[in-house]
Amino acid sequence: MDNPPPRTEPTPPTEADIAAIGEQLGRVPRGLRAVAHRCPCGLPDVVETAPRLEDGSPFPTLYYLTCPRAASAIGTLEADGVMKEMTARLAEDAELADAYRGAHEDYLARRDAIEVLEGFPSAGGMPDRVKCLHVLVGHSLAAGPGVNPLGDEAIAMLPEWWRKGPCACADTAAPADGPQGTDAPDSAEDTR
Repeated sequence: MDNPPPRTEPTPPTEADIAAIGEQLGRVPRGLRAVAHRCPCGLPDVVETAPRLEDGSPFPTLYYLTCPRAASAIGTLEADGVMKEMTARLAEDAELADAYRGAHEDYLARRDAIEVLEGFPSAGGMPDRVKCLHVLVGHSLAAGPGVNPLGDEAIAMLPEWWRKGPCACADTAAPADGPQGTDAPDSAEDTR
């Protein structure tokens, strides 16, 4: 992708955001704390979740990708073996491994600032392997470029998922003053 989506500031979720996220996920969002990143279409595409759900269950995935179009495109990368290739590179490239460890430390620091989950890893396989590109992309979108090198790489491989317009009903959309085109493929909903 030549022009990745710009970083957006986290915001408290509005009722419209919560409705859109529910439509994106096909369920009520759990542990929702903030909209961590907004898609250029105006809808949330990454949410920040509480380290513990309402019932007390640990939920170590701080940044959760909600956009079904982005999730589907990332799933295609995973199916194409991108995670295996990235993990192999971590074993061979000390500079990349150091930067990825820094991403792991950033993720933990952000989560620990909310609540420490003693004994729980960061997410996505960090710091030694790549287990879930969805998590790495969510972290990169929320934290901005330069924080998670493999999340940034995965974003660069994605199509502009927002080009077809909002992935959820327009009634639930936040103000859509970002670009909206018509050339992105439709995708299945995120079922994680």
